[in-house]
Amino acid sequence: MEGLVNSSRITAIGTHFRQKSHAFVPTSSVQFTKSLYRNRNIGIEQHHRSLKPIAASIQPLEASPSSRSGNMLPSKEVLELWRNADAVCFDVDSTVCLDEGIDELAEFCGAGKAVAEWTSRAMSGSVPFEEALAARLSLFNPSLSQVQDYLEKRPPRISPGIAKLVNKLKANGTTVYLVSGGFRQMIKPVASILGIPPENVFANQLLFGSNGEFVGFDENEPTSRSGGKATAVQQIRKAHNYKELVMIGDGATDLEARQPGGADLFICYAGVQHREAVAAKADWLVFNFEELISSLE
Repeated sequence: MEGLVNSSRITAIGTHFRQKSHAFVPTSSVQFTKSLYRNRNIGIEQHHRSLKPIAASIQPLEASPSSRSGNMLPSKEVLELWRNADAVCFDVDSTVCLDEGIDELAEFCGAGKAVAEWTSRAMSGSVPFEEALAARLSLFNPSLSQVQDYLEKRPPRISPGIAKLVNKLKANGTTVYLVSGGFRQMIKPVASILGIPPENVFANQLLFGSNGEFVGFDENEPTSRSGGKATAVQQIRKAHNYKELVMIGDGATDLEARQPGGADLFICYAGVQHREAVAAKADWLVFNFEELISSLE
């Protein structure tokens, strides 16, 4: 069950960043079950059968002449590794989905601009991820009821082509994972849409008190700190003895996953956010998932 207060290490959020929430801005709704109250702990249980993603109304970014680089044309070795991968790990925010989940939740709660500035710093790698995560959450301290309301009124916006790519990978016998610095409460609906089992989701956990108040996040999740995605990918590889593993994402934390014992290949997806410092270090830079799909055919 999501959001339980237990014996896990909890990062509590200081009060010096607190900001009052503004009125909600409702949008289209998705049906979810009510929260469950057990043993004075509160969690979220989601009902995914009726969940439908919002159709992406924007096209992926295209490479401008100034952004074109040699890694947009994959080498023979890169293509071979991609086609033979045992597992592929996807970042979620600005990769599988069009949005940064924490930014959208913060905007829903009235603190969007300030949180988005911190997200930009975190994704560029200019501040430690755990510092940026705590600072962002402290700006709006989302309650359980706010998270539930957000999930009901803001269905996931899935990136163009991602569902087709995931289906193609699975048809080829490749196992797909979601590895994210976002929150399980918001990512599980995305996983359900894409047919990815919950056990293949590695993400952070929001924690709530007995009255639904926000109390922090679970520090035991490897993705809650800098280098956490690399740790998660290493755990995935070791647990399943994968011979070839690929990481796909847009940020510095995704690039970190390419290291010994982790990902063999990092593909930078810049169809939503083109972070040039990250893209320059990628093994392969793509702006459209169709590029990856066609390379598997």
